[in-house]
Amino acid sequence: MTAQTVAVTNITRGTVVAWRLKLATTFLSRLRGLLFTAGLAEGEGLLISPCWAIHTFGMTYPIAAVFLDQEKRVCRVDDYLPPGRIAVCRSAASVIELPAGQAVKSRVILGDTLEIKEIDGNLAKQVWENAEVI
Repeated sequence: MTAQTVAVTNITRGTVVAWRLKLATTFLSRLRGLLFTAGLAEGEGLLISPCWAIHTFGMTYPIAAVFLDQEKRVCRVDDYLPPGRIAVCRSAASVIELPAGQAVKSRVILGDTLEIKEIDGNLAKQVWENAEVI
């Protein structure tokens, strides 16, 4: 993937998880993560890869974390991870960080398969706005 922003859908449930994920695939971008950010808006997130553990030390807001294995199957979900915590999933290959509550809102559960792909930003926003998100 060459884009710096991607969308993620839950193909098991037919829901949109996020339409504007930034990628953190270099050592420095993975190290920084969401530190020094004010928060995430609905539909935004960060995809960290490779990654099997995250922390929220130094953060000022809670997040949701969705851990994915190599096949993009969900192997752990933390829908509310407050500042000052650690989350680990040894079988994970990547982690999606979302606004707190977004994993449950988009019906992500263990075993679901997610699809991560580059799509046009305007189209992604339209998909998000028209998505079935409970």
